Amino acid sequence: MNALAQPNSMNRRTLLRGAGVAMALPWLEAMSPAASSAFASAEQAAAPVRMACVFFPNGAIMPKWKPSVDEEGQLVLSPTLEPLETWKSKINVIAGLAHDNGRAKADGAGDHARGGATFLTAARPVKTSGNIRLGISVDQVAATALSDQTQLPSIELGLLGSRNAGSCDSGYSCAYSSNISWRNTTQPMPKEIIPRAAFERLFGGGENKMKQRAINASRQSILDVVSGDAKRLLGKVGGADKRKLDEYFTGVREIERRIQRTEQADAASMPDLEVPMGRPEAFREHVRLMYDIMTVAFETDTTRVATLMLDTAGGNRRYTEVGVKGAHHQLSHHRNREETVADIEKIDRYLVEQFAYFLERLDQTDAGGGRSLLDQSMVLYGSGLSDGNRHRHEDLPIVLAGSAGGQFKTGRYITPESERPMANLFLSMLDAMGTPAESIGDSTGRLTELA
Repeated sequence: MNALAQPNSMNRRTLLRGAGVAMALPWLEAMSPAASSAFASAEQAAAPVRMACVFFPNGAIMPKWKPSVDEEGQLVLSPTLEPLETWKSKINVIAGLAHDNGRAKADGAGDHARGGATFLTAARPVKTSGNIRLGISVDQVAATALSDQTQLPSIELGLLGSRNAGSCDSGYSCAYSSNISWRNTTQPMPKEIIPRAAFERLFGGGENKMKQRAINASRQSILDVVSGDAKRLLGKVGGADKRKLDEYFTGVREIERRIQRTEQADAASMPDLEVPMGRPEAFREHVRLMYDIMTVAFETDTTRVATLMLDTAGGNRRYTEVGVKGAHHQLSHHRNREETVADIEKIDRYLVEQFAYFLERLDQTDAGGGRSLLDQSMVLYGSGLSDGNRHRHEDLPIVLAGSAGGQFKTGRYITPESERPMANLFLSMLDAMGTPAESIGDSTGRLTELA
């Protein structure tokens, strides 16, 4: 759609176009119904809710994870969750949620695979290395229902590639450990682990891949490609929108520069590569690039559903940047050794620090109507295990950030009187997305404590 179709008004689906590029825009005042009642629509008037789900492996040191409440009933964050202090009023920490389908039962070992498989599906994986069978995940229930509302139904991101063949955990298919997003009972959603590939999913027009590759090879910014449309648009909007567009364009260009730096580092270290992969070596830069891409995806309403795997289930990454030499999965079997527990605590807090960066980015982004993008979202952060040492699937470490446009009360430590299926939280999240379901996994109802 032409960005300048109507003076002083703009459709939410306006795109800036160039060769091989279709660049969506953030919310602008010119897109509000008040800008032009003649062109207002129900879709423009209603602020959409976004859903993001972030998975970390191997559980957590739960005594250092669990928060408390003070004498006035106010949330007091734990040492692990302390990096979220700035956004304490906009999060809920939820206790007492379990994945019964993750427990061993007759299947024996394989808790990490089951923890990853059940995280968003709440379904029991069939123990096999071949004909996988699980269930649709909560993100894909929402994405399917919203598929005609956005350019992309969903975006799936990760930091480590998927292995969908062979056995990765005691006879369970690697697909269970490698994926949290499932389109249906037998098909996991492929995830992007290269920032450039994820970036192109947002901004590639899909019309001419050769043109996109030429843009990348020349290190040409997408802002240069759409500069004609951008200049005409800036000449039509008001001062506030000009400032917002300038901030948006600056942010997109900074993401591009960071991606290019990773590609240049690849080219220098592996000169024989015809096309540098551009996967950042440093965990912190990699995860923050992915968080930035998710933020832009939500900001432009390119998609309303996103998932991110910080590692595969049972992941063995080494977090040397925080002084931990051991591998994550191995350390999680700490047997209560003090030094090992301390190392896991460092990892737990470090991952929360990166999550805090994501919340900061969302909270700094205007979603219209006086709300930030964080206010207009719900962001699930958690693991499919609680105690990694004993492979427990109950009382999972769960944070739900954002109020879904005011639908959830926040700033609380929610402790249900009895254990609840995590699938009950999923049903409440689907209600908030406007994509209700009768059931998912082993659900027994809604998590009414969120209201």
